[in-house]
Amino acid sequence: MNDVRELLGRAAEDAGRPVISTAVVYARAARVRRHRRVAVTAAAVCAVAAGAFVVPGLSTEQSPRTSSVAAPVKAGDRAGRLNALLPKGVGAVEQVSLAVIIKHATPAQAKEHPYGPLDGQYAVRRDGGVGYLTVDTRSAKAIEKKLGGFPQQKDLCKPGNGEPEPTDCVREVLPDGRVLTIWSDAMEYEDGTPQWGPELVARITLKDGGQLAVRDSTGFEADTALGPLLKTPPLTRAQLRTLMLRPELLPKEK
Repeated sequence: MNDVRELLGRAAEDAGRPVISTAVVYARAARVRRHRRVAVTAAAVCAVAAGAFVVPGLSTEQSPRTSSVAAPVKAGDRAGRLNALLPKGVGAVEQVSLAVIIKHATPAQAKEHPYGPLDGQYAVRRDGGVGYLTVDTRSAKAIEKKLGGFPQQKDLCKPGNGEPEPTDCVREVLPDGRVLTIWSDAMEYEDGTPQWGPELVARITLKDGGQLAVRDSTGFEADTALGPLLKTPPLTRAQLRTLMLRPELLPKEK
């Protein structure tokens, strides 16, 4: 069902390079869920357990954490600029690396090459819990190169291949021709590490064939978690829609 994360996963850099992107963090979880729905063997499921991902050069054994993975918000940085776009009461926002948090990647291994000005992964602390916002923008050229294009008219609320329809899915054709889709995901996909909590997912298909994807997650449960799950996603559905329409998330036109 989760076309956003599958698209991001397939658009990720080839395995083996010492770089991991936002897409890689979620891609394998998406593939697991798809395979489970079409009844693949248990061995295949174990190979890509929900939430798992591989950082080149890292052992599968986790080592004790010795430093913070999240730096305080600084004026002018991406977390600060994103925070300026969010409504009051959302919580404290700080940019993080899920590769570092979950798999103890080094900064070099977790280095990303964002296309959009606010692309990245952000922890949101509120009421003792920690949720996440992830922002990922893809150019039409990148999508075409990796996927051979991604039809704008594709209705994410009506997936094919026997996949179930997403929950509370709303597809909206905007006046300027862009297509915005938002749905809920309970993330109830059996075992896996980490175990993600419920989230909202949004994807906007741009007129030039590019796309912007945002995950609005209550967080995850694992021994590396920064805190317990939020009771609700950082943003409400209405707030997420407002964020998706902000031009500050998109690369400047050349």
